[in-house]
Amino acid sequence: MKALRAFALLGAGVSGLLSFTTITSADEAEHGLECPSYPWPHKGILSSYDHASIRRGHQVYQQVCASCHSMSLISYRDLVGVAYTEEETKAMAAEIEVVDGPNDEGEMFTRPGKLSDRFPQPYANEQAARFANGGAYPPDLSLITKARHNGQNYVFALLTGYRDPPAGVSIREGLHYNPYFPGGAIAMPKMLIDGALEYEDGTPATEAQMGKDVVSFLSWAAEPEMEERKLMGFKWIFLLSLALLQAAYYRRMRWSVLKSRKLVLDVVN
Repeated sequence: MKALRAFALLGAGVSGLLSFTTITSADEAEHGLECPSYPWPHKGILSSYDHASIRRGHQVYQQVCASCHSMSLISYRDLVGVAYTEEETKAMAAEIEVVDGPNDEGEMFTRPGKLSDRFPQPYANEQAARFANGGAYPPDLSLITKARHNGQNYVFALLTGYRDPPAGVSIREGLHYNPYFPGGAIAMPKMLIDGALEYEDGTPATEAQMGKDVVSFLSWAAEPEMEERKLMGFKWIFLLSLALLQAAYYRRMRWSVLKSRKLVLDVVN
């Protein structure tokens, strides 16, 4: 009897393990492989963005990503003092042409870009974007690190996670295997290749370096106020600490006297 019970428990354990493995595999296939956690330098309590990395990341976005992905919430003036000087940013904005108007004759016209203009859209509308990308719609990257679960880690893992499909996995034509993408098949091909561009500051443009830099740029784009928020939080902590010390002093030196005093009623007959 004991042997039969042991075999029954063993069978139940194996079945449970197989079921768990099946569920885990199915979950990874549906939602994508859980990405690693990377030590981003700006994630510390008192740490700030790496502005040199933001500048390199903007270069990666311009030369690699901007042909398909928009950043409709970012203006050129946002880059001033963050990654470029005002003169550099003005020259960069002037390279694009913006449809403006109407003029005094009621006609639209094109003009050079200026600091107040937003980054140009790669496509005129969603239909044009889907037609150019085989039905897939490239998402806007302005808030991508906040719009995805485990945002920064996910974007880096996705950009550097392209692999050959494992045995038994077939990917239809026009798609590419990436275990970090939900379903494992993504329309975007591998874009970050060693030496794909030449950094202005001479940093080696490896796949990992470009991935880190563009994620730093996208993180700043999603949270440009992060450094100011951390500084404000530190100021509040400092001020509240002073208030706490003052409250402790008054409690010890003033309130404790009132709290511990005794009143004696002397009744005279």
